[in-house]
Amino acid sequence: MIPFWHTFQPQAILLSLGTINIYWYGLFIVLGMLAALFVSLKLARYYNIPSDTVFDLAIWLIIGGLVGARLYDVGLNLPYYLDSPGKILAVWQGGLAIHGGIIAGLIIIWLYSRRKKINFWKLSALIAPGLALAQAIGRWGNYFNQEIFGRPTSSIWGIPIAWANRPLSYQNYDYFQPTFLYESLGCLLICGVLLALNAHFIRRNRLYSGLYVWSVALYMILYSILRFFLEFIRLDWTPYFLGLRWPQIISLIIIFLSFGMLIGRRFTVKKTQLL
Repeated sequence: MIPFWHTFQPQAILLSLGTINIYWYGLFIVLGMLAALFVSLKLARYYNIPSDTVFDLAIWLIIGGLVGARLYDVGLNLPYYLDSPGKILAVWQGGLAIHGGIIAGLIIIWLYSRRKKINFWKLSALIAPGLALAQAIGRWGNYFNQEIFGRPTSSIWGIPIAWANRPLSYQNYDYFQPTFLYESLGCLLICGVLLALNAHFIRRNRLYSGLYVWSVALYMILYSILRFFLEFIRLDWTPYFLGLRWPQIISLIIIFLSFGMLIGRRFTVKKTQLL
């Protein structure tokens, strides 16, 4: 028998207080938000953005991001939610699609930047490293919900999945790829890359508009590449288009748009120091 490193099967509920249940998923979402806020506040000192502005924007991003992530997931799984409309608000059970949160977040930042007359790319770059860290932390909520796992595996790092949580065609398998862990580690690496990029220019006191655009584009490209390849082994249901899973299609679109943005900026915009 293969000596798997991990044999523990987690439970979704962290704590029960009478009729009120506190879920691990919700805890990690909150921890991710707090970590993202901490990183953004630290960067704001060098971006010359007041902490009050960061707190104000964070409130809108948290609300809008959660709504966008949920609406996106509902749209992808509309038949299921039409049959069980009461599940739409049950976000503690999972079902927050990051692509929906990113789209909603960009819209909110664009509207906020226009209202406050702050450069859109500057605000977006301020948020990007913290967002990657929040994703790295939030993915652990999927572990406790026993969701977002990959194909069956005989690798020693495979994780056990309860019979009730396995897809019908895989109920004879016990251990599966921990794709939540792969994405968590990947997002942690992306956060490190973005912070290193910022630190490099901060040490030289040269924060240019080009840095902000590159920081945002780099997050979009790196996360989309990570997500594109992880989708090949994920088992959760999603629509297919042209033989690819829907998140892969969205990832390719984001990569294409991000490279197009960088190329277009190279030929149309001169570097301008914003400090």
